[in-house]
Amino acid sequence: PTVFPLSCAVQSYSWGKVGLASEVAKLLASSDPLVQIQPDQPYAELWMGAHPRGDAIIRDNRIPQKTLGQWIADNPTCLGAKVKDTFHGHLPFLFKVLSVNTALSIQAHPNKELAAKLHAQFPQHYPDTNHKPEMAIALTPFEGLCGFRPVEEIVSFLQTVPELRALIGEVAAEQLERSGSDDPRGVSSALRVCFTRLMKSEKKFFVDQLNMLVKRISQEVAEGKDTSGSNGDLLLRLHSQYPGDIGCFTIYFLNLVRLEPGEAMFLGANEPHAYLHGDCVECMACSDNTVRAGLTPKFIDVLTLCEMLNYTPAPASSKIFPAVQSQLDPSVYLYDPPVPDFAIMRIEIPPSIKLYLVSAVDSASILLVIQGTATGTSTAAASEMTLRRGSTLFISANESISLHLSSPDGMLLFRACCLL
Repeated sequence: PTVFPLSCAVQSYSWGKVGLASEVAKLLASSDPLVQIQPDQPYAELWMGAHPRGDAIIRDNRIPQKTLGQWIADNPTCLGAKVKDTFHGHLPFLFKVLSVNTALSIQAHPNKELAAKLHAQFPQHYPDTNHKPEMAIALTPFEGLCGFRPVEEIVSFLQTVPELRALIGEVAAEQLERSGSDDPRGVSSALRVCFTRLMKSEKKFFVDQLNMLVKRISQEVAEGKDTSGSNGDLLLRLHSQYPGDIGCFTIYFLNLVRLEPGEAMFLGANEPHAYLHGDCVECMACSDNTVRAGLTPKFIDVLTLCEMLNYTPAPASSKIFPAVQSQLDPSVYLYDPPVPDFAIMRIEIPPSIKLYLVSAVDSASILLVIQGTATGTSTAAASEMTLRRGSTLFISANESISLHLSSPDGMLLFRACCLL
């Protein structure tokens, strides 16, 4: 068999949603009725792939290999000829579901050139030489910080949030205020100076300023005032999650992006971001290289982060990555990012369709069921497979699956693959 079900690894990071509030836990519980969901444990991430720290287990006792990573190593042609050659016999992506309750760290991922340099210098913090572009597609309303805001928004905060201005300093603030839209390089360099001054400010000084700001906004809220000019709601929320953390101030520089289910954001190299709340499917290149600078107890590398970031301002609306409906199959919406490592298909099968063909692509792929039930048959599978919410299948390159739908309200599936 070259098409088979998987049992996937769960990561219980502290920022995850807890118990059955988590989409990860719900998918797990519904895919395997024997799983006991712990009501007080975070279920943060579901890893669907062959990552050494979360290699999926093969659920087919006719296959001698225990994990997907072992099976691919022994059967590299399953990747598809181009993928196998380009990515040296490895699955080039990791597919995930994330359930975010409290903010993840302010972070960015290096390009390949920087990754190689960081790995050579600090292998304990940067474990490999690969880039780590990511795409997140919302399953529930999803919020994240992503990319630098338009300059006029940042300038407006510098004028209404004196604590922010104090941290950045008058000279840097005025330089950003004076920078004109006719000189994008001047704008980027002024933005770099402001953000770096913020991130490198003295701990005692920024904690004092943050406490003053939080106290002032809390008072304004108590008096029923509108605090949106100081981004008050988000500030209080992040401060309650990470008190005294410099990351709280980054909300004045980075866009707040809100995604509705089915909407996506793509995070290329050097794009500053932090997921804040909600559930999503995510796909990424296989790497663990993350440069962090706030909203985290983990190792932070402020200098590297401030050096590497893309300081191009752009509105929040520009961060939403479009899906394109397939010409060949109207049930398929393709999210095809500007990197070769992965693409994602959202497959929405309407209730009127009772037999659906998951078509062959020239790449190994992983299929996840979010809604609906079906029986799957394939010439490449040993027997028929029951698909329900939370089911995950590995599909070798150039294999297809027929789905015989049994749910009255259609199906929603996501499929990660590599379209070279």
